[in-house]
Amino acid sequence: MLALIAGDMHEVDRQIARRLDSSVPLVGEVSRYIIAAGGKRLRPALLLLTCGALGYAGAQRFNLAAVVEFIHTATLLHDDVVDESTLRRGRATANESFGNPASVLVGDFLYSRAFQMMVDASSMRVMEILADATNVIAEGEVLQLMNMHDASLDEAGYLRVIRSKTAKLFEASARLGAVLAGAAPEIEQACADYGQALGTAFQVIDDLLDYDGDAAEMGKNLGDDLREGKATLPLIVAMQRGSADQQRVVRRAIETGAAQELDHIVTIVRDTGALDATRQAAAAEAQRAIAAARQLPDNPYRDGLLELAAQLLERRS
Repeated sequence: MLALIAGDMHEVDRQIARRLDSSVPLVGEVSRYIIAAGGKRLRPALLLLTCGALGYAGAQRFNLAAVVEFIHTATLLHDDVVDESTLRRGRATANESFGNPASVLVGDFLYSRAFQMMVDASSMRVMEILADATNVIAEGEVLQLMNMHDASLDEAGYLRVIRSKTAKLFEASARLGAVLAGAAPEIEQACADYGQALGTAFQVIDDLLDYDGDAAEMGKNLGDDLREGKATLPLIVAMQRGSADQQRVVRRAIETGAAQELDHIVTIVRDTGALDATRQAAAAEAQRAIAAARQLPDNPYRDGLLELAAQLLERRS
């Protein structure tokens, strides 16, 4: 589906390179380091596919696609500092290479540059969507921090976090495409619903892969969630379904961040059927995204959105 927007993505990359320019050399160096690491560019792609599905071909789609990538990149810089991560996308994180202060401050630069670029759209609605999304993402990050090492977190609490910290920018990206296209309110809402469901499914699969992935393919250390004391859906389901002894092991691992127990935890997650249950939860969100996308006009870009949701369930990295 990305072949549909390959040319558009090249233009977004040019926008990103141009707007990373700064008179402070370290700003550009750190920004380029993390952006050059690649990544799926799903949020810009989502905005561009939505624009295509709704017939918008104006230049603002490139600008706002770059904006959502800058916001996402800023969250990565800050996340890696908070989580003390050392590996992302197969190489050292920015904080590992440049230090925590540089990562935090360059993340601030990317946020502020993104807001400068939003002004170019000359739309209070665009500003409202992105300002609200950025605020909700920050709240989600704080909520996740509060939930660290909390083995009592339930599925509802888990979903609240990921719909704030991850799915909200997916939702905003899809909604922006509808706003640029001047879509009717019900179509705008369908786009937002698609983005939220897609982002939720994406994060559920991401959390699953921490216990069922391949470190070489993923480009990060397996077991990081456990080390950080994150009670993600595989662990929540394992505690719901496991024996008293299995529950004690998982609870202790969450509370202490016992990454050395990873092999034992993986066995419990598999034996309790938590991996399958987590995949089913992601599939339900993907189906919700597909149902929302079917409300858009029938064209190749809409088909791309449908394919994106379906392929997400095959993700291995």
